[in-house]
Order: sequence, then C-alpha cells, then structure tokens
Amino acid sequence: MDLAIWLTYLSVITALIAFPGPVALLCMHQGVRVGRRRALASVTGDVTASLMLMGLSALGLGAILATSELAFLALKIIGAGYLIYLGVQAWRSPAAPVDTTAEDAPLPAASAGRRFRKGLGIGLSNPKDLLFFGALFPNFLDMSLPLMPQLTLLALTWLAVDFTAMTTYAALGGAIGRWFKSPRRVRLFNRTTGGLFIAAGGALAVSHR
Repeated sequence: MDLAIWLTYLSVITALIAFPGPVALLCMHQGVRVGRRRALASVTGDVTASLMLMGLSALGLGAILATSELAFLALKIIGAGYLIYLGVQAWRSPAAPVDTTAEDAPLPAASAGRRFRKGLGIGLSNPKDLLFFGALFPNFLDMSLPLMPQLTLLALTWLAVDFTAMTTYAALGGAIGRWFKSPRRVRLFNRTTGGLFIAAGGALAVSHR
C-alpha cells in the first residue's frame, strides 16, 4: 500500500475512533469503577467486536443489511435495547464510593468476563458499523495490487488505533476515579453515564441508515 494512502487512512480513522461514543463511555466508566487495568477487559471486547464486524462485512452481511430494511431494523432495535439496558443498569448502580487502592486486588474471572461481554456487546450494538466497514475499506484499496495484504494492513491499523484510544479513555477514567469517594458524586456519575447510554440507545433507535 502506498504510504500516503495509509497515512490518510490513519488520520481518518484516528479522528473517527477518538470521537467519544458508547464504547468510549463504557471504557471510561469501567476505568472509574474498577481502574484502568481491569477496564482492559472491556477494551478487548470492543476490539474483538471490531474484528468480527470487519469479517462479517467482508462476508457480505453488510451488503445484506444495506438492501434489507427488515434485517437492519431488527438489529438496530436489538442494539438500541442493549444500550438502554446498560443505561438503566448504570443509573441504578449502588452509590458505593470508588476504592482506588484496590485496583490490583484479584477479582473473580467472571467479573472480567462480564466486562469483556459488555465491550463486545456495545461494539456489536450498532448495525451501521457493518455498513461502515463495507464502505470505508474500498476507498483505500488499490485494485491493481493484491487485496488481502491491503485489507490485513487496514484491519490491523484500525485495531491498533481502536485499542490505543479506548485504553486512553479507560486510563482517563482511572485517573479521575479518586474524585468519586463520596456517595453523592458516585450517584451523580452513575446517573450521568446511565443517561448517556439511554440517550445513545434512543438515538440509535430513531436513526436512519
């Protein structure tokens, strides 16, 4: 791949990924609640979701969603419902003060699994991402060159930028976790993040392709 094309792609996806969305909100929320290191489970879930969406788009499922209103609507409602569910969970979370000194204490494996599934679920929650990958990659491919190496480079670049950006959001959450030692602030934080998740779900539900 031509270096100038790759650098253009890198700048475009960096801007897209760095712009805060539901996954960034989750990573920051997890960073506040359990610390940066433990929040990596959610980051890994998001990166896995991106890889899955790329694969599904390459298999042509993105094209199916582009032509099937019913399939797109069904996936959109499921994704919106999941975001709203997470929002309600966050809103109703106990206002327990954050213990920033316990980040390195061991947690059950199931806790990491739940955080991974949340990152994966949010990453897969928007069916428009399938269309997005199907529309993004062709703009940076040189059809006169072998496609697989180019697709691999584009995918690995996306995953690296995605992982770095979401880890940064988790670290930011971990850094401000010390401000949430009072139940009042924790309650405000839970309701703010919960409200943002619910708003994101509502926006997805009423959005168009």
